[in-house]
Amino acid sequence: MNAFVASIDQGTTSTRCMLFTHSGAVAGIAQKEHRQIYPQPGWVEHDPLEIWENTQQVIRDVLAASQVNPAAIVSIGVTNQRETTLIWDKRTGKPYYNAIVWQDTRTKEICDRLAAAGGQDRFRRITGLPIATYFSGPKALWILENIPGVRQAAEAGHALFGTIDTWLIWWLTGGSDGGAHVTDVSNASRTLLMNLETLEWDAEMTAALQLPRALLPRIVPSSDPDTWGHSVRSGPFGAEIPVCGDLGDQQAALVGQTCFSPGEAKNTYGTGCFMLLNTGMKIVPSKSGLLTTLGYKFGASPANYALEGSIAITGALVQWLRDNLGLIQHSSEVEELAKTVADNGGIYFVPAFSGLFAPYWRSDARGAIVGMTRYINKGHIARAALEATAFQTREVLDAMKADSGVELSALKVDGGMVNNDLLMQFQSDILNVPVLRPRVTETTALGAAYAAGLAVGYWSEPKDLRANWQIDKTWQPQMDQRERARLFREWKKAVQRTLDWVE
Repeated sequence: MNAFVASIDQGTTSTRCMLFTHSGAVAGIAQKEHRQIYPQPGWVEHDPLEIWENTQQVIRDVLAASQVNPAAIVSIGVTNQRETTLIWDKRTGKPYYNAIVWQDTRTKEICDRLAAAGGQDRFRRITGLPIATYFSGPKALWILENIPGVRQAAEAGHALFGTIDTWLIWWLTGGSDGGAHVTDVSNASRTLLMNLETLEWDAEMTAALQLPRALLPRIVPSSDPDTWGHSVRSGPFGAEIPVCGDLGDQQAALVGQTCFSPGEAKNTYGTGCFMLLNTGMKIVPSKSGLLTTLGYKFGASPANYALEGSIAITGALVQWLRDNLGLIQHSSEVEELAKTVADNGGIYFVPAFSGLFAPYWRSDARGAIVGMTRYINKGHIARAALEATAFQTREVLDAMKADSGVELSALKVDGGMVNNDLLMQFQSDILNVPVLRPRVTETTALGAAYAAGLAVGYWSEPKDLRANWQIDKTWQPQMDQRERARLFREWKKAVQRTLDWVE
């Protein structure tokens, strides 16, 4: 079949456009990084206009590099960094303020205010989420409360709220000239505004967060044959192609890994780390610090739900070693540096730079390296940084077992860090399960492509996609059980040292 599906993957640090064939193979890729803006400690922002410019550029670049005729592209899917929030003027397309990134902690005061009336889990029965700085709704409220004129614009119907998927789809489908103002169920489930059962904006939540309904996008399925609009002819694709796939990045990876059956799980290693367990059509409340979230919804089929463990800092810790400490010149060098030592030398690195996410949800925590002695060198620091990712994943997996009763037999992995053999072996060791890496590790972009392709019949049904998934490498656990228990016990002790730092 000489046709392709395009996927726009807008992540925390960069934007990519990828083209996929019917077999799930990559036919083209272009990528461009954008600036990370840190106005104050704990604040993280992106320039939405820079992201839109970069999106247009990578679309043009992938078409030029692959020499694919845009007429051969049957559908476009979008996937995105999920909770990152912006509000813009629908008449001009100009943002009222920078996008507030999912890692940002400035909304702690708003969250404390919301929790004071009923505790951190006050809205879990509706949204599946704790009250935390992570989610989009409090970020939108912060913009309304702190940026002059935005509240008035919202109440006058001139302002639009969205996560990055909404922003890009609005531009791709016409912008101020009739662009579709939509988000899918997976992204909507991360706002602290959507009712998990009705899949609609919840009146109690919009009232609690003081957000006018006219501000909010329409919630649509993740894959929808009744498309929400078309990329305009003057746009970067230069052709009228339906945009009919939309998934938050971690749900997109769940789809890309073809985890379509209850009990199947994947873990994505990116800026942060995100493990999702498919719970089918069942909404599973978490008692162990996980998030109950939407997995995906394909057309008129029932929604699929998931349990998620979200870890704020994993790959970002390697970037921190590179950019802030200068221990390495390139992120890929961290493995070789970590290999210069046999173990972590007794140190543990807890990267609570944005507080701790699952299973703790402690915004008062801050990063710490514990167990330091004169023996420690930069190799030990590099190794402890990698091990932190595996330890945090173990904590999430333990919580998933407690909530679901499911014993994981193997873990499917994807994302940039899965090419690090040292980390993947340690991950298998500390979990005591095999770790499986697929041949196509860009599963986030692939999942968005699957959603878009299913909508137009490029792929017939989800089960047909399983044939595209093939194992590239498997890591088997090799660690002695006593050593595994000791390391994890000491990690848990290190985590306790990070708590109650912010008063």
